[in-house]
Amino acid sequence: MSAMSGRWRPAVLTLGAALLLASASACAKSEDSDTAGGSGTSASAGAQVAQSAAPGAKSCTLEQFGGTKIDLKTAKVGFSQSEKEANPFRIAETKSIKDEAAKLGIPAGNLQTTNANSQFNKQISDVEQMIDSGVQLLVIAPLNSDGWDSVFAKASAKKIPIITIDRKINATSCTDYLTFIGSDFEEQGKRAADKMAAALGNKGTVAILLGAPGNNVTTLRTKGFKDQIAKVAPEIKISFEQTGQFSREEGQKVSEQLLQSNSDINGIYAENDEMALGAEVALKGAGKKAGDVKIVSIDGTKGAVQGIVDGWIYSVIESNPRFGPLAFETATKFFNGEPIPEDIIISDREYDESNAKTDLNSAY
Repeated sequence: MSAMSGRWRPAVLTLGAALLLASASACAKSEDSDTAGGSGTSASAGAQVAQSAAPGAKSCTLEQFGGTKIDLKTAKVGFSQSEKEANPFRIAETKSIKDEAAKLGIPAGNLQTTNANSQFNKQISDVEQMIDSGVQLLVIAPLNSDGWDSVFAKASAKKIPIITIDRKINATSCTDYLTFIGSDFEEQGKRAADKMAAALGNKGTVAILLGAPGNNVTTLRTKGFKDQIAKVAPEIKISFEQTGQFSREEGQKVSEQLLQSNSDINGIYAENDEMALGAEVALKGAGKKAGDVKIVSIDGTKGAVQGIVDGWIYSVIESNPRFGPLAFETATKFFNGEPIPEDIIISDREYDESNAKTDLNSAY
């Protein structure tokens, strides 16, 4: 499925509508992060828009969870960031959480924020320390999808709800954590494959710059891309795949190795924009011209969208990092006793030459 250029995909509803559907089902069973966004019904420009919950989707209420109602304006909230805020996605993500907390009137001293700097043991320690300090709500951008048992044990003992954003944790909703808010990563991979197929006329040789191992984003973006390429363009061959760790430097390094061993490569699928921008540097260093190798990536950073304008990147599938409004709206509804879906999937736009220049300020 492809989005309309520069628009939200049409089959979406605001979170309120999504939760209403979930309730009915339950009864039946760079660095500029706040620029204007797309259309849709969300009040804040660039804010995430949630898709409607699937019929019969699992949900969780405060009563089912066994928690206690709290007022977020006086509550202690913890936010755990997984990676150093050098990547525009992480900058925008953290800023969105802080901005929304301030907008709601949560005192600055009541919002604890930590950064694991891509060290999983540190993130676990960070979160456990926040639990020990008395936080009443946790918002976590997990580095890895597994290895959270000690956190769940501590949080469960104190009935602290956990909202995971951006990456999913392999655990049981309404027991270990409350809900996951994020994109459909497999669908992102499929949409990237559709763009690559269009860019190459359904034939050619493609390399994949894999994201960091150990999380569901990499796994699903890879699966979606490979499955869709096999389906829509079987004459496209994937000849190279190696992790670039979601890093610009690593993306450049891996792309340089790629170009030395596969000089006839036609396309590069980068599983985030930072790696795509690293690939662009490598292509320039190898004497390639803009458009010689088609790059398709996922994120929606200003640098990557500018890359489309400049001709170096073919298309970017967005992954919206502005989680603050949706995360705190979800928490508010939860503490008010409303049912929260197990998964809150957001709708992502996409950029290509038809809208990159006009919609550049929508990027982060």
